[in-house]
Amino acid sequence: MSKKVGVVGAGLMGAEIALTFALAGDDVLLNDHNQTSLDRATARLRTLMEKGVGRGFYKVEEVEPTLARIRPTVELAAFSDREFVTEAVFEAHDVKALVLKALDEICPADSLIASNTSTIPISTLAAELPAARRAKFIGTHYFSPVSRMKLVEVITGFDTAETTVETAMSAMREIGKTPVRVKDVAGFAVNRMLHAFMIEAVKLVEEGVATPEDLDTACRLGLGHPIGPFALMDAVTSSLCVQAQEIMQEAYGERFRPPALLKQRVLAGYGGGKGKPGWLNSGA
Repeated sequence: MSKKVGVVGAGLMGAEIALTFALAGDDVLLNDHNQTSLDRATARLRTLMEKGVGRGFYKVEEVEPTLARIRPTVELAAFSDREFVTEAVFEAHDVKALVLKALDEICPADSLIASNTSTIPISTLAAELPAARRAKFIGTHYFSPVSRMKLVEVITGFDTAETTVETAMSAMREIGKTPVRVKDVAGFAVNRMLHAFMIEAVKLVEEGVATPEDLDTACRLGLGHPIGPFALMDAVTSSLCVQAQEIMQEAYGERFRPPALLKQRVLAGYGGGKGKPGWLNSGA
C-alpha cells in the first residue's frame, strides 16, 4: 500500500532515499531550503535512472512514473500529511536538531520520523524532541549510493517503541533494502568498522608502506572489496570522513583520531567529491 513519505535534504543521500521510496510506489515529498538544490537533485535522479536503464538497473517505463512520484518543495509545511519522514540533512547535531524540531511541529502525532545520521546516537537526537514524540523516532542509516546499496542500519533510541521498530523494518523491506537492527552507539556498527579500516589505510600511506592506488588494488583483489578505501573516501569526501572520525574519537578515544595526513589533505583542498581532487583523481 502506498505511503505518504517525506525526505528532508536533497543532497546525495536524501535524493536517492526519496528515489527508493518512489520506486516502491510511494508518494514522496522531497524538501530542501532552496529551489536550486531541488532542481539539481531532480536532474541528477533523472540522469541516474536513465543511465540505469542501459545497465539493467531500471526499466525504461519506470523512469517517468517514478520521477513523477517525487514532488520537490521548499515548504516544510507541506509535510503536514506525511506518514513516514526521513531527515537526511548535514551530519551535525545542531543542524539536525533544527529540522527535527520543525518536523515535530508540522507532522501528525502518529508520523514516524527517522534520521539518516551515520554517527550521532539516536537517543541524543531524540532529546531534541518532546517526550511524546520520542516513541515514534528511529534511526535508518542508509549507505551510499542508496540506489544500489541494500543495507540499512535500524537504530532504536531509549524511548523508541517496538511498534516503531517493526514499522521501520517493514518499510525498509518494502523498498528493497535489508535492515539490520543495531544498538544505539556513536558510529553504530558499520561505520565503526569502516573508519578503523580507513584510518589504518591512511597510516600505511603516511608510513610509505604502499600507495593509495596499490592499497585499493590490494583491497579489491585480496579482500574482495568492491571498492578500495581511497576510492571510497574520494566518493564520499574525506572531509565527511574526518567529521565522522572526530565524532567517534570523542566517544571512543584515540583509536578513532583522524590521521594527520587525512586532515592535511582536506585543508589543502584534496578532499574529493565529484569533479574535485582527491586521493586518486586530479579533479580535472
